Amino acid sequence: MEKKRVRIALDAMGGDFAPQSVVKGAIEAQKELKDKVELFLVGDKGKINKEFSRLKVSNSPFGLIHAPEFITMADNPIDALKRKKDSSISLGINLVKKGGTDAFVSGGNTGAVMASALLTLGRIEGALRPAITTCLPSEKGVVVFLDGGANTDCRPQNLFQFGVMGSIYANSILKIDNPKVGLLSIGVEQTKGNELILESYKLFSNSCLNFVGNVEGRDVLKGTCDVVVCDGFVGNIVLKFAESFDGFLTSLVKKRVKKSPLFRLGAFLLKISIRDLRKTLDYAEYGGAPLLGVDGVCIICHGDSSSKAIKNACKLACDMVENEVNKTIKDKLAENSKALKEINELKN
Repeated sequence: MEKKRVRIALDAMGGDFAPQSVVKGAIEAQKELKDKVELFLVGDKGKINKEFSRLKVSNSPFGLIHAPEFITMADNPIDALKRKKDSSISLGINLVKKGGTDAFVSGGNTGAVMASALLTLGRIEGALRPAITTCLPSEKGVVVFLDGGANTDCRPQNLFQFGVMGSIYANSILKIDNPKVGLLSIGVEQTKGNELILESYKLFSNSCLNFVGNVEGRDVLKGTCDVVVCDGFVGNIVLKFAESFDGFLTSLVKKRVKKSPLFRLGAFLLKISIRDLRKTLDYAEYGGAPLLGVDGVCIICHGDSSSKAIKNACKLACDMVENEVNKTIKDKLAENSKALKEINELKN
């Protein structure tokens, strides 16, 4: 029996370099994934076809869904969704809702993508809130980090569910067996942290997760654990800070090279290592950030995503669908909710 292809809707108008980077990324994804996927470009047909002509693509292998409107980065998410019902984001997520596609990928307005996904797809049964889930490089490989900005204010139950969802993602997509989960705090001691962290610690400790306790900011890149959990306010600050690493290191090296011939020689000799380092720090390697907790696969890409990032986001979407990540999240949330309820009843 022939394996069913994963159908992915791509927001052709989303991002700083759309539709160029999206169309090129779709072509690269199709070339690499071949018969595993069926891609649909959602956006202005005229602009998409113009890009095909520029890239000398005569027979497009993609489905085209015309979206006469698009939501800009400056638009207010909720207002834009109300005013622009035929935007590429709205139509793309509606395709997932109606079963026309299995996943949606967008580098557009993050707030609009999140709001549209939540309003249109709804939450997975048992999920209280969705979380933006990002992969960060570490000394030991990759760290799953969430929430990256979907929820600025959280309750302990939210953080606990983020831990469950992040653990499932690490196991299903990164193939990490029994992922170690840590709670981001200002100290490793159980007594350190604000009220949110202290109460969350109790939930994690009484769960079936492989909880290793609190971790500090310096532990994230050390790879002390496989999954790091925090609220979206802290998480977004951490991610924005991490994004500055590549530019900072590049600027530093250039300044030193100009000042010292000896440093210039050293940089030349270490050229391959520096290239590998930049590759490790490049967000494009990880594609995009899945919005875990919504009832459908939704990948949010960086606004300035390159074609490589779009390609990798398509690969990630394909992996999530094939590994039935959302089904596993639903089942595990139900299991953990029941277990925590039984523990609380025994205590009382």
